[in-house]
Amino acid sequence: MPDSARERIVSGAEDAETSADRRAAEMLSERASINSEAPGVNDLRPRRFAEYIGQRQVVNSIQIAVEAAKQRGDTLDHALFHGPPGLGKTTISQIIAREMETTLVHTSGPALERPADVVGILSNQKHGDVLFIDEIHRLSHAVEEYLYSAMEDYRVDFIAGAGAFAKTINLPLQKFTLIGSTTRAGMLSPPLRERFALTYHLDYYSVGELTHVVTRSASILSVSIDQPGAKVIASRSRGTPRIANNLLRRVRDYAQVRREGEIDDEVAAEALHVEGVDELGLDRLDRLYLETLARNYGGGPAGINALAASANEEVQTLEDVVEPFLLKIGFIMRTPQGRRATTRGMTHVGAPSDAAADAGQRPLI
Repeated sequence: MPDSARERIVSGAEDAETSADRRAAEMLSERASINSEAPGVNDLRPRRFAEYIGQRQVVNSIQIAVEAAKQRGDTLDHALFHGPPGLGKTTISQIIAREMETTLVHTSGPALERPADVVGILSNQKHGDVLFIDEIHRLSHAVEEYLYSAMEDYRVDFIAGAGAFAKTINLPLQKFTLIGSTTRAGMLSPPLRERFALTYHLDYYSVGELTHVVTRSASILSVSIDQPGAKVIASRSRGTPRIANNLLRRVRDYAQVRREGEIDDEVAAEALHVEGVDELGLDRLDRLYLETLARNYGGGPAGINALAASANEEVQTLEDVVEPFLLKIGFIMRTPQGRRATTRGMTHVGAPSDAAADAGQRPLI
């Protein structure tokens, strides 16, 4: 196919392909063979399924799918991972590419602004490549439509020219695997969601699993920590490995400066207190949310926009970062009238509560 035909995919402007190729080149510059990736001392991500901690049902299922695809000499089916941030969606995608002995191409929904962008990156896929799209729920409808035929038939159809000279161009693609990652699976359109043969939900980690994560990461970072110290960090990590690793680094710094580098439960608790992380893992933003709901709105109900304005935070930050864990531990409820603080949530911030307001509400973890 002549390059000039692709230039008119969207706008018909003469420089459309140049722009698309430039954007594709920028995204593809991140392309690197997973097999040649050199581990660094600060790279805490597991590199193989055997090293992965937690999410056993998801990992076992994916391992079977990967092994079956390798035995057939085929590509892995398209996969969608959804769940709260920091639970390992990107890490599992990297492991999949490594186990499939192929290349991972990493991009995100916001980076694919126009159909020309997605056509550019799809046309550069090699056979067996894994295309990972983070925040896939943020793809525009126009971009999504180009993925439909790419995922099902490994081709892209687009219009070249305009008016009486318009014609449909069929661009064949190499067979590839698309992996989507999202914290908001409900925002994916049904046609896109249904094209993923493999769909997995990642849930919060237990304290025991996170203790293993902290211990493993401490070993990689050459940090001296005992089991009680690791458990303190794990218990305040909100069920999230990413947070556990971040807290471990902060505790390491505190121990290095104040306690000669040794971390036990006392040192870990002191360091996390300095960081503003309480016994349940709530930080300053979590407590600000609860205090705003409890004191400004009498425990609710209150709309999310009103809460965001009162707390001077973005709505999406509250919905994606703060609320999931507060819901999980039974500190807030989402009702048709708005957000409500439960008795446990009100008590945690020292506000008077109405025990009848959340009768029957129990924490899930």
